[in-house]
Amino acid sequence: MATTDTAQVIALEPKTKVSGKVIKITLAGALVDIGQPVPGVIHISQLSKDPINKVEDVVQEGRTVDAWVRRVNKDRVELTMIEPVGLEWREIKPDMIVKGKVVRIEAYGAFVDFGAERPGLIHVSELTHGYVKAPGEVVKEGEEVEAKVLEVDRRKRQIRLSMKALLPEPVEESKPEREDRKPRGNRKDRKQEEEIEAPAEAPGEPELTAMQVAWMQAQERANTAEKQHKVKREKSRISEENEEIFNRTLEKRLPTGG
Repeated sequence: MATTDTAQVIALEPKTKVSGKVIKITLAGALVDIGQPVPGVIHISQLSKDPINKVEDVVQEGRTVDAWVRRVNKDRVELTMIEPVGLEWREIKPDMIVKGKVVRIEAYGAFVDFGAERPGLIHVSELTHGYVKAPGEVVKEGEEVEAKVLEVDRRKRQIRLSMKALLPEPVEESKPEREDRKPRGNRKDRKQEEEIEAPAEAPGEPELTAMQVAWMQAQERANTAEKQHKVKREKSRISEENEEIFNRTLEKRLPTGG
């Protein structure tokens, strides 16, 4: 049966933040009193993200430090002074909803730090519905955003995210039906309707007034009378010429007295 002290140690979960006093420094690291039955141990590789030559370059005995739990053993609690990521690779799954901050914008998309080892990429096509010319039209650096995990490739160390996946699909606006639209019948009926509804063609010339029509009729009658008079005169002239010719012919044939 586990003792109370052992139960307290087991209760420390990985990534739990603790504070303690450095009680001893060795070549391999430092021992820290974190108020547990067993000491906390920080390996030299876990003192800083950057490589160090000596432990005392980072911590000194008697100094209070902040650290995070890496692993709990029976005889010690392994610690790190490097703040752990919020999400390990194995914890990131497709369809997860994550929140983070836009840390970098490129022409092809925006990078979001949501507590993983590496920022996730929201491609420009996954920012929102519709066409986006540049990511800066939708998000800004430092902005807090929410996104959905599309794909995790641990081998390539890539995480693809989407903000569009969390947005409702746009509704297409339907064009309203025209109220005056009539039901279409057969071709014959449609042709008759078109003939009835078609507006009369505008005349090529303006309509004449009654006075103009009367004047034109009078002119036409006058022209007709003149033509007839010319014909009569022409016939009379021809008749007179024929008669003269006939008389001359008779005169030549009749014998003269001697």
